[in-house]
Amino acid sequence: MPDTIGYERRGAAAVLTIDRPQRRNAVDGPTAEALKAAYERFMADDRARVMVLTGAGDAAFCAGADLKALDSFGPRLQDPAGPLGFTRLTPDRPAIAAISGWCLAGGLELALWCDLRIATGDAQLGFPERRWGVPLIDGGTQRLPRIVGQGRALDLILTGRIVDAQEALGMGLVTEVVEAGRHLERALEYAEALARFPQETMLADRRAAIEGLGMRLADGIALEAESALPTLEVARRGASRFAAGEGRGGEGAGV
Repeated sequence: MPDTIGYERRGAAAVLTIDRPQRRNAVDGPTAEALKAAYERFMADDRARVMVLTGAGDAAFCAGADLKALDSFGPRLQDPAGPLGFTRLTPDRPAIAAISGWCLAGGLELALWCDLRIATGDAQLGFPERRWGVPLIDGGTQRLPRIVGQGRALDLILTGRIVDAQEALGMGLVTEVVEAGRHLERALEYAEALARFPQETMLADRRAAIEGLGMRLADGIALEAESALPTLEVARRGASRFAAGEGRGGEGAGV
C-alpha cells in the first residue's frame, strides 16, 4: 500500500489516515487506490469493529480530489467503488470521520460517507468546487440531504459556501465539536464505546436505518422487523443483565 494512506489498528478501531499534508491531504489517483485497499483491509478484519478516517496533521482532513492531478484518476472515475476509493460502497460496520481544519469538496464527501463526524472548532466544511465547475460524484448529492435535510443540503451544494464547525454542528452536519487536536482521540473514544455494545443488534439497527431511509414506511418497518428473531437471544441476555441491575441509572450509556 502506498505510504499516502496510513493504516493502524487502535484498539477496536482501524484508523485510516490520508497522509498528503503538503497538498492539504487532497487525493490523487494512486491515493484513491490506496484508500480502496485500506477499506478492503478493514472489511477483511473482523476484529476491527469501527473504521476511523482522518487526515495527517491538523491543517486539513481532506481538501478533496487533487485538481492538479486529475489525469491520475483515469479509470477510477468509472470504478464501482467510487473515484475517491470507496465512496460508492457501504461498509457493514460503523465509520467515523475525525476532522481538523479543511474538509472540502471530495473530502467532505468522504466525511459524509461516515456514520459520525467529529470536528475541531477550526474545521471548515463545504463544496468550493462549485466555483470551478467540478461536480460532486462521490455521493455528496445523495448523502448530504439525508443527513441535514434537503433545504440545508441545497444551500451548500448550490452556493458552494463554506461553513464553520459551529454552524455545521447546528445543522447536524457534524456530530460533535471538540478542542483543537482532540478529534482523533474523541473518535477513538466513540469507536471503543460502539465496540462494547452487543454487535448483532447494533449492526442490525444500523442496517435498518441506512437501507430503510429510501423505502416506504411499511417496507422500512418490515426491514426492521427482520432482525427480531436473529437477535432474540442477544436481546434476552441483555434484558437479563438489566434485570440483575446492570446499567441502572444510565451507567454504560452513550460515549
